[in-house]
Amino acid sequence: MNYPLKVLVVEAHPDEAEMYSGGTMRLLADKGAAVKFMSLTNGDAGHYQMDREPLQRRRAREAYTAARHLGVLDYEILDIHDGELVPDLAVRTAVISAIRRWQADIVITFHDDCPGHLDNRAAGRAVREASGFCTNGNIVPEVPPLADAPICLKMTDYGAIDVHQHDVVVDVGASIDAKLKACAAHATQFYEFAPFERGFLNEAPVIGDWAAERAFILKYWPEFMYTQPGMSGAGEFAESFQLADYGRKVTAKEVSALLGV
Repeated sequence: MNYPLKVLVVEAHPDEAEMYSGGTMRLLADKGAAVKFMSLTNGDAGHYQMDREPLQRRRAREAYTAARHLGVLDYEILDIHDGELVPDLAVRTAVISAIRRWQADIVITFHDDCPGHLDNRAAGRAVREASGFCTNGNIVPEVPPLADAPICLKMTDYGAIDVHQHDVVVDVGASIDAKLKACAAHATQFYEFAPFERGFLNEAPVIGDWAAERAFILKYWPEFMYTQPGMSGAGEFAESFQLADYGRKVTAKEVSALLGV
């Protein structure tokens, strides 16, 4: 099948692409784009009770469920322990290979120079370093190189909120429920681990009461759901992306046109 646009979102842990870009990805999937998520760790540290191995399996199941809500065609999860990601040769090779195999037009990842989770910075760094080799057939020669470098965009996270630039703003009002359902699929994170860490576990909703689940996520993750100051032209719900200083050189206007927003 020929897809008009191919997008790869590289995250550090399963659930992040959903939270920071899920609305946009659902809109693109609805327009016929081929979207893939790639988590560079398996997320096996993200709980206050579960041990690593069962948690890893559970988080993978959550990720695949979330992908169905967003129309994501593939969800690759590397077998690297949560909290141990480094942008070394093996990780860079995996990212180069994924970009090439997906024939990505656009690659989205984290800022690599902000406070916050070290794995997130490492994911951003891995993409930064991989992007320059995607067209060089002498690097990772077993996977055919791309003819053109991909466009690279940065998505925000908690560590990047204060520096993230809203270069490309996407109104996700039409896809917010799909995004919220994708987030809700990650019960280990949205209903268990994060509420435990942040002190509101006693407010976690009953799974299956969608109105309560929806309200809970909107209440405690508003900065990644609602339109924020500086996001011009959007309605109640929005996501934004910053042009990376690597990858194919484009303008925000060109990216907006490519995304159809």
